[in-house]
Amino acid sequence: MKLTWLGTAVFVLESGKEKILFDPFMELQGGHVALTDDELLQYDTVFITHCHFDHFAFTADKIDDSDFTVFCTRQCVKTLERFEADQDRVVEIQPDRTYPIGEIRITPLRARHIAFRWRYILDTLSPWRMIRYAGNLPFLFWANRTFKEAGEIVAYDIKAEGREILLLGSLALDPAETYPKHADVLILPYQGNNDLPARAREVLSVLQPKSVVLSHFDNAFPPMSRDVDLRPLKKLMQEEFPDIKVVKPEAFRTMTI
Repeated sequence: MKLTWLGTAVFVLESGKEKILFDPFMELQGGHVALTDDELLQYDTVFITHCHFDHFAFTADKIDDSDFTVFCTRQCVKTLERFEADQDRVVEIQPDRTYPIGEIRITPLRARHIAFRWRYILDTLSPWRMIRYAGNLPFLFWANRTFKEAGEIVAYDIKAEGREILLLGSLALDPAETYPKHADVLILPYQGNNDLPARAREVLSVLQPKSVVLSHFDNAFPPMSRDVDLRPLKKLMQEEFPDIKVVKPEAFRTMTI
């Protein structure tokens, strides 16, 4: 099984003949990783964790130009209806139901979104960054009004080739959900507020994965995003979770799981 990070929360999972794209996003001007139209449109199976623009906007925009079959929450389905997308290629996922894609088994689990903090927002949207990336503001204003997750967010429990990956859409868990422990890989989004090490501690204490691959730590849609300082996380892992390997992926470099 192979895993490739394409920036932000975008991952490609490969097993056998199957290639599955998760949460595609084409970064804005000033972003560090450029996922192109050609890269995006080569896939025919897309899974979405939630409907925020940085996980879903370009799926909504490109679905009618592609061969996508999109697996997503009810809220995403409603958004695609507004875009007049071909509903024959949209699958509304149900938590705890397993979806087979070739030999890959994908089970959505209920999850939560990390709580935004005003300090984090104000720190990120500093005046100089607003000026520097002013060209992105019209899109960001429109996208934030258009793409709402409405409390619907899932994690994906992925099994193939005797291995297990747990992919989170955000750095939070639903206390009412039962998650698999000791997954071979936990894909951990690391962005969203000023208390990220504490949020990571909560998640890791529950899930106890064998290894962690980071996502969403990059500056993909400035001025609303920024590169995350990973040093506090490194310290946390060394002091409290020394047996868990943490990987900061390199964009477009494939990892074998």
